[in-house]
Amino acid sequence: MSDDPIDRSGLAPRFWERKRLDRMTRAEWEALCDGCGKCCLNKLEDADTGEVWLTRVACRLFDDGSCRCTQYPIRHRFVPDCIVLTPDTLDDHMHWLPQTCAYRLLHEGRPLYHWHPLISGDPESVHRAGVSAHGMTVPEFEVDEDDWEDFIIEEPV
Repeated sequence: MSDDPIDRSGLAPRFWERKRLDRMTRAEWEALCDGCGKCCLNKLEDADTGEVWLTRVACRLFDDGSCRCTQYPIRHRFVPDCIVLTPDTLDDHMHWLPQTCAYRLLHEGRPLYHWHPLISGDPESVHRAGVSAHGMTVPEFEVDEDDWEDFIIEEPV
């Protein structure tokens, strides 16, 4: 594999290294998503400490096979509290973003991982690297919210 991504989207090569997050186009911003699906896993947060735990209980719109939202453009019709991540909201949501998330990494001044599809040129590389939620989730409608703590997991990194 090459150090340069395979450009399948018409975006400038390695744009994320030259552009600040708040200067990216919508297409560039969306391309940063590696497709891991970890942001679509329900989290538990301790109200006293702010500590966040990841569960393998996935949002009702999550497709475990593709690790993508099945209704992304209209997700708020079904999940009104789904977070819209933008450069303006990034600081507010940093505490729940996955450790491997491109938005988090770039916000913190760190590089993307070698398995990121923008680097590898392959959208499946995130799954082969074992850092996605692929094949490990249970749908939220199958688990009572009071039982989510039984599904706490360590983030795949």
